[in-house]
Amino acid sequence: MDQELQGKARQLIARILHLRDSLDWAGKKTRATEIGELMAAAGFWDNQDRAQPLMDELRQLNASLKPINELIAGSDDLEAMLELAAEDDSGEAEQEIAAALPDLETKFAAVELQAMLAQPEDSLSAYLYVQAGEGGTDASDWAQMLLRMYERWAEERGFQTELLDISPAEEAGIRNASIAIRGPYVFGLLKGETGVHRLIRISPFDGAGRRQTSFAAVDVVPEFDDNFTIDIDWSQDVREDVARAGGAGGQHVNKTESAVQLTHLATGLSVRCQNERSQHKNRATARKMLTAKLYQMERDRRDAEKAAKRGQKSKIGFGGETVRNYVLHPDSYVKDNRSGLKTSQPQAMLDGKIDPFLEAYLRWSLDQPAE
Repeated sequence: MDQELQGKARQLIARILHLRDSLDWAGKKTRATEIGELMAAAGFWDNQDRAQPLMDELRQLNASLKPINELIAGSDDLEAMLELAAEDDSGEAEQEIAAALPDLETKFAAVELQAMLAQPEDSLSAYLYVQAGEGGTDASDWAQMLLRMYERWAEERGFQTELLDISPAEEAGIRNASIAIRGPYVFGLLKGETGVHRLIRISPFDGAGRRQTSFAAVDVVPEFDDNFTIDIDWSQDVREDVARAGGAGGQHVNKTESAVQLTHLATGLSVRCQNERSQHKNRATARKMLTAKLYQMERDRRDAEKAAKRGQKSKIGFGGETVRNYVLHPDSYVKDNRSGLKTSQPQAMLDGKIDPFLEAYLRWSLDQPAE
């Protein structure tokens, strides 16, 4: 058998086994079995307050175990092929190994990416906010382009999206928008998108055809379940404003003040929700959004303090430094300012093909000095 191919296969098997152990595969399997036994016991469903958290935990465990199980099964198959190849003079087993390696390497990369999402909130869904910055109409158009990019990304991954609030700009595009993207590990995958995104192009709104630089800010925070709380007095610490919902939505939005905006007085953080016809539902969603923002702000503050002690820059926040440049003229490329990843296909990126940049950020963040 070809020694180079054999060495490559053996190395991949060893990496899979190491990754399996680092992800505590055995412990997760044991815990899933324990929950399954609890669910099978008499009276389990009589206590919904106890049953639901266990169901949620089992769902997350199964989502985590499925790709690892597939990877381990592929590793076992590869091991069997190697044993056959040692006794096979026809070369067929060797061909099977060569054909199986690329697919198994792809699966390994996917599970390895999941391993990078180690923070508890990484597995959650997310709220994503886009806000137009400097650049006038071009900036508003750019904000809408970014919103579409993330919606296309979510669609291709099979995630659910919900438009929570949108404020159209006067001429074109949007001033700001808020969406929820729901699926496993959405926050972990998208958290590196927080920051300022810069677009350089020939302005479609400039009759002279001049080059324009536009800015839009993105913020991503985790969506917690209804049981998650923080220390906040909603009657004293938060100002609530209600208004008629704007934008498309039929005659109803012109008749009822269903949109709810909450402002945290101490920090100035503000969220708005208008997607539901019920003011009560919009208020409940807005509270979840504000809770998530306050939680993320506290995490960012602690991260900034740690970074300052190390003499480093803190995490780039909403409206902070530029994290990525999208250049459509005179050159054509997208470059991330942190990971250094660059692509010469910006249109594919704007059509939602952003996974290479998401992964590059996660790998870059792992290389940053620890606390």
